[in-house]
Parts: sequence; structure tokens; C-alpha cells
Amino acid sequence: MNNLTQELVDLLTLEKLEEHIFRGQSVNLVGKRVFGGQVLGQALRAASYTTDRPAHSLHAYFLFGGDVNAPIIYEVEKLRDGKSFVSRQVRAIQHGRTIFSAMVSFAHPEEGLDYQIAEPEYPKAEDLISEQDLKENIINFVPENIRAAFMRPRHVEIRPVSISNPFQPQPESPSYAHYIKTHEKLAADVANDISLNQAIVAFYSDYTLMMSALRPHGMNYLTPSLQCASIDHAIYFHKPFKADEWMLYDMDATVSSSSRGLNFGKMWQNGQLVCSTTQEGLMRLREIENQ
Repeated sequence: MNNLTQELVDLLTLEKLEEHIFRGQSVNLVGKRVFGGQVLGQALRAASYTTDRPAHSLHAYFLFGGDVNAPIIYEVEKLRDGKSFVSRQVRAIQHGRTIFSAMVSFAHPEEGLDYQIAEPEYPKAEDLISEQDLKENIINFVPENIRAAFMRPRHVEIRPVSISNPFQPQPESPSYAHYIKTHEKLAADVANDISLNQAIVAFYSDYTLMMSALRPHGMNYLTPSLQCASIDHAIYFHKPFKADEWMLYDMDATVSSSSRGLNFGKMWQNGQLVCSTTQEGLMRLREIENQ
């Protein structure tokens, strides 16, 4: 595996401190605060260490911004070990306070009723330009003071379906899609680890999801005086998938109101709807806040 893929695997591999208590390291991925996807992936991994079943849903709240310079402690509480479902509560703790809380439910796959909506028709990932190449094409628009951070490669490969310049945003429809996967295949000893694959998908499910609700306003995370933050996040795992193979992430928003936007996502792989996501994000104009 290349360095970025191995770094991602290492980031989502936790150290066991005591029974049901784990420690994850923090990495500066998006700025001063811990990237929400890191906490999602690590919390899911912590809960997964306490059961032999795959997760089928996660419901989480981001309570405080995380410190990128400090590790995070994950405390897992066993709420239920039933025949059909296993329930866990996870608290992410930093500097003595809970910064994140999640409920995770696990269940073995079952045969039963099977239906899904049709997959949207988009160009194939192989026919699209990578996000990193697109960044290179607009480098002249990037201010010097943020150029290094903006140009830094992500730990996953992204290929947007549509191209736009984040430094020249225009009002657009509240929808966005990209293909996403790890840069390289996972190593043979972890490739079939369901817990790791789910944690990686949880990690990258947070990329750009809340931006959908900003698009009708001609704004994005670079807009001056705009405060953005994830408030909550839910993931539903429907079918098996491989995090190191292309996955179409199709996102849209239904409403922005009271300085919040509600966003939805669907993940498709090999024609199967494998995951669904929901996230409400804070999108506050500081000029309005300070009046």
C-alpha cells in the first residue's frame, strides 16, 4: 500500500487501553479541528472491536471540535447483546470532556425482502479527472496562505462527476456526486476485514456531504465569514462493499433553515445501493450572528 492508504489504515486502527476503552491518534486533515470523518471512523472501529457482527447503522452527534494535537479516547458501553441485534454506545473523550457521542447497532446479514431504487446515471470513474488534478488546474486561484493545505492530497482518491472552481462559487442545484476509494488496494491481511472497510467508508462519508446545502446559496467551505460544522451524522450499511474499489457517492440537500442544512447521501458499488447517509450541518453567516 502507498503511504496515504497505509496512514489511513493506521489512523483507523486503535490501541486497546482497557476492556472497552481504546485510543486513537489525531491527524491534521482539514485544519485546526479534527476532521469529523476521522472521529466517525475511529468510533465505529472502537465499537466494532467489542462484537463479531458487522454494523448496520450509526447515529452520531459532534459535540465539540476535536484537538488535532491530542489523541482521542473512545469508551464503548455495551447496551445490548441480543440474538438479532447488538447495541453499543461510544463516547469520544479529549482533554477530559466528551467531544462526540454515537450509537451503533450491529447485526448478522439475513435473507429477506430485497428492493432498491435505480442507480443514477453518471460517467464512469475511469472517464473522470481526479480531484488532485483538478486542484492543479486551478492553483493560480489559490491564495498563498492556504495553498499548501489546499493542495495537500487526501487520504482517499476522489473523482468529481461535475467540475467547479471553489474560489469562484455560483448558485447551483443542491446536489453533488463523486467517486471515491482508497488510493491503492488494501493489504491482503486486512482487505476482508469488514470492520476496517466500514470504518474507511465512515471516514470518507463526511467529505463534502454538508456542502450540498450550501450550493444553492453560491457558497462553500471557503466562503469568508461562513461558519461550517457537522452537527450530526448517520450511516446505514445495507450490503457488503469494498472500500478500495470505486464507490459512487451521490449527495443532495432538501432544506436550509435556521443556519442549518439537511443533507442526504447514497453510496453505490457495482450497481448496488450499499450505504445511505444523513447529516445536518451548521452553516452560519457570522455577520448575521454578530448583529
